[in-house]
Amino acid sequence: MEQFRNIGIIGRLGSTQVLDTIRRLKKFLLDRHTHVILEDSIAEVLPGHGLQTSSRKNLGEICDLVIVVGGDGSLLGAARALARHKIPVLGVNRGSLGFLTDIRPDELEVKVAEVLDGNYLTENRFLLETEVRRNAEAIGQGDALNDVVLHPGKSTRMIEFELFIDGQFVCSQKADGLIVSTPTGSTAYALSAGGPIMHPKLDAIVIVPMYPHTLSSRPIVVDGNSELKIVVSKDLQIYPQVSCDGQNHFTCAPGDTVTIRKKPQKLCLIHPLDHNYYEVCRTKLGWGSRLGGGGE
Repeated sequence: MEQFRNIGIIGRLGSTQVLDTIRRLKKFLLDRHTHVILEDSIAEVLPGHGLQTSSRKNLGEICDLVIVVGGDGSLLGAARALARHKIPVLGVNRGSLGFLTDIRPDELEVKVAEVLDGNYLTENRFLLETEVRRNAEAIGQGDALNDVVLHPGKSTRMIEFELFIDGQFVCSQKADGLIVSTPTGSTAYALSAGGPIMHPKLDAIVIVPMYPHTLSSRPIVVDGNSELKIVVSKDLQIYPQVSCDGQNHFTCAPGDTVTIRKKPQKLCLIHPLDHNYYEVCRTKLGWGSRLGGGGE
């Protein structure tokens, strides 16, 4: 059991539903006599809150727990900022899917109370760190909880690249792009491109080509400690982009090298005790219920 006394709140901007939920959460946490710290960007749209505020970066240094109110995208952004601090993160879903933010607004007080009472599950999710190098000089870096994607940007042309895994040449490929995904991201963009669903506890990375020119190209699942290197063809006529979680982007030039590996620090994700990964998949992906209408 872990005592959470200093609790940070991060919320998705531009949503009245998120703000309403944060107000409820703030009142509940104060009634529980916890010290509440608001991320400064959300504090600006909550006038008269009377609470301590902090940048997202510093939340990890002063909090015992951070609660994210929003969708999975909000939690992805928080994960990249907080993973290095090893601060537990709890998600309240005010988005559409909710693979990561699994507390519903209507059960907010009940589920958060369970967590504060020490009744919760913890799960460590690894992130990917990415570096783009040009002539041996780093020109871009980023982290991703879901996926790193090499894609043509606004161009409609295919891109050509070589793939190396742990220094061994794997293949050269023409495709619309390449998705490198963690198990967490296997139910996101990689799934749409035909990749497998991987259980979050797996220590593995999946590499999914996007509309490859060769029909025999298929997703590859490799060890989670593998180092991947993607070399953009020197003959390419366009400047492809690398995106981390679809939120951080940087542009590559022909001949650039993209290196992707597991980040040393992991995200500590908190779930209610009744969390069931397969139930989440059934609900979010529309899988069938029990035959004959039987219960769980």
